[in-house]
Amino acid sequence: MKQWILRLFLSAGDVLMLTAALRDLHRACPEQFKTDVRTPFPQLWENNPHIAPLTEGAPGVESIDCHYPLIHHSNSIPYHFIHGFAEFLTERAGTQIRPTAFKGDIHLSEAERAAPSRIAVLSGCNLPYWIIVAGGKYDFTIKWWHFRRYQQVVDALRDRVLFVQVGDSRHYHPRLSGVIDLRGQCSIRELIHLTYHSEGVVCPVTFQMHLAAAVECRGQPERSRPCVVVAGGREPPQWEAYPAHQFIHTVGALPCCALGGCWRARTLPLGDGDQKDEPALVCTDVVAGLPHCMDLITPEEVLRRIELYFQGGQCRYLSAAQAQAIRPFLTATTRELMGI
Repeated sequence: MKQWILRLFLSAGDVLMLTAALRDLHRACPEQFKTDVRTPFPQLWENNPHIAPLTEGAPGVESIDCHYPLIHHSNSIPYHFIHGFAEFLTERAGTQIRPTAFKGDIHLSEAERAAPSRIAVLSGCNLPYWIIVAGGKYDFTIKWWHFRRYQQVVDALRDRVLFVQVGDSRHYHPRLSGVIDLRGQCSIRELIHLTYHSEGVVCPVTFQMHLAAAVECRGQPERSRPCVVVAGGREPPQWEAYPAHQFIHTVGALPCCALGGCWRARTLPLGDGDQKDEPALVCTDVVAGLPHCMDLITPEEVLRRIELYFQGGQCRYLSAAQAQAIRPFLTATTRELMGI
């Protein structure tokens, strides 16, 4: 039996995709591997049946720094991110490793499944809610859509859809009004549990998008969670999009992404010394402070994509009584935030 420690020190989204590759390695090679991991996000691996404690440097233990070089061909061949680490491990294992599920591999404990949602504990009501991410990391500002556009979406669905705002306190996540504000208040495990109970997700291309696909739906493990992704033209849709998501992209609409995603990093240089400020990684077409590809996506389009799930019967709106019950827990109105 081979003993492998898989090492990866990238973002949470990347590590989540590695969980899928580890699952598929064991399905392709049953009882041939003993595996452990070294990543910055151990909570993504909790309850994972494929993890066994291994010591780096011990006899027979091989440490493998993981990569996904397939991304360099993402504009030209029809592969999804979920193939990236699988292709890499195929070369190391000498056996074809194919994705066996179109999602990452997150495992909840029975205690987590039984626990009420944080929203139910807060409000005393078991209410349907959507998670919303209205910002992102500073290293990839090109992924941002303006928070005022997210606010327009929230306002248009006020008293019909409850939004819960999340986001890492170290990143850019402006406060929205009319939502339950959990920014900076969730560990990864708490975010997994919040996602487990959620009806849907609205976000850019980010960790939460991958989590929306990976985390089972409460009481309906085979159901696909609705997710509306404001994607623009940075990534080729076949590399990022999940089947049940509304992936709003503009690839092909502009010269800069005519043949695929531009893969640039920033809208404007930040002057922070990061190599992502280099001209080759900065957007070449900025409109009103947004990448042109993101500016083309309107709040009305995002709203329409959200409402598709309700019109199709996948989701249900709040009742009048539910909307009334949640109002005391929402953040201040837009007028209050502006000091009017």
